[in-house]
Amino acid sequence: MSFLELQGLSKRYGDFSAVTECTLSVAKGEFVCLLGPSGCGKTTTLQMVAGFVQPTSGRIVLDGKDITGIKPDKRGLGIVFQSYALFPHMTVADNVAFGLEMRGVAAPERRRRVGETLELVHLGAMAARYPRELSGGQRQRVAMARALVIQPPVLLLDEPMGALDAKLREEMQIELRVLQHRVGITTIMVTHDQAEAMTLADRVVLMNKGAIEQVGRPFDMYEQPNGRFSSTFLGKANVFEGRAKVGTVEIMGHSLPSAGAVASGDVDYIVRPEKVAFADADALVRGSVSARVFLGNHWLFQIETPLGTMQLTHANTGLPQAAEGDQVGLIWSADHARIVPRGAKA
Repeated sequence: MSFLELQGLSKRYGDFSAVTECTLSVAKGEFVCLLGPSGCGKTTTLQMVAGFVQPTSGRIVLDGKDITGIKPDKRGLGIVFQSYALFPHMTVADNVAFGLEMRGVAAPERRRRVGETLELVHLGAMAARYPRELSGGQRQRVAMARALVIQPPVLLLDEPMGALDAKLREEMQIELRVLQHRVGITTIMVTHDQAEAMTLADRVVLMNKGAIEQVGRPFDMYEQPNGRFSSTFLGKANVFEGRAKVGTVEIMGHSLPSAGAVASGDVDYIVRPEKVAFADADALVRGSVSARVFLGNHWLFQIETPLGTMQLTHANTGLPQAAEGDQVGLIWSADHARIVPRGAKA
């Protein structure tokens, strides 16, 4: 059942449309990531939910109540920014208590809730420290605690891990997911990081040029992208323009396999690099290895073929199967090819 609804939400600045007809239903306790490149409208959408930006049209409904015209401080939402926005002159405990104090919560109740929330984010022993005495990950936890202590109906996260280094970011992603599950709070997070969205989200909302391109569970969106943009933004993909016929797709004189019924016409033929394998016989296409890169747990190959440049990834089980300059054959299963009408957005 829908807990938060965005109904035809749009935001225009003069002739420029930052967000166009954004419609989305979020269930109670669900973790949703707004994903997309810079300028796609994801942050503007989050700011409209928070109340910092007034929509040009559309409605925001929270638990059956229209909150579109309600001021940000009256919506009661928890918000964590990329900068964390902690007060440097306040201790950890005072930072977390600030929202409760502004709401007139009595001192004994404030102390109890602050203590419980700091324990929740594993910072109980650091209540008396100041932000300057904390690591980046610890400051992020303080920001999370400050947002959670007011017991908001919805938690809004605006690139909350953007300031962290790669290793710490990965650790905090896992911590955030565990915390969100434990608290069970409805969460919407903005990110441009595909891996972060797939790690954290129950559902990903992929945005482009102010509009929603695709919505779905991370696995479903990765395996079944609805077009060229979805396939190339959410992971790597080999995408070729072709012409669909019965059981095959014709690309540059090559007949490539397709599973299931595909309507005749111009299509995009999509296959992920990890679905492609080297083949000595029965190759679908042949080409020359133009680049080979070692990435730790796998090898990435770039291969020049008659179809165009293709990428192939191969698990690191030892020495690579091919070197730069080698002539190789490539094969993949029809079940692993995704075929969509050219320009489609299903």
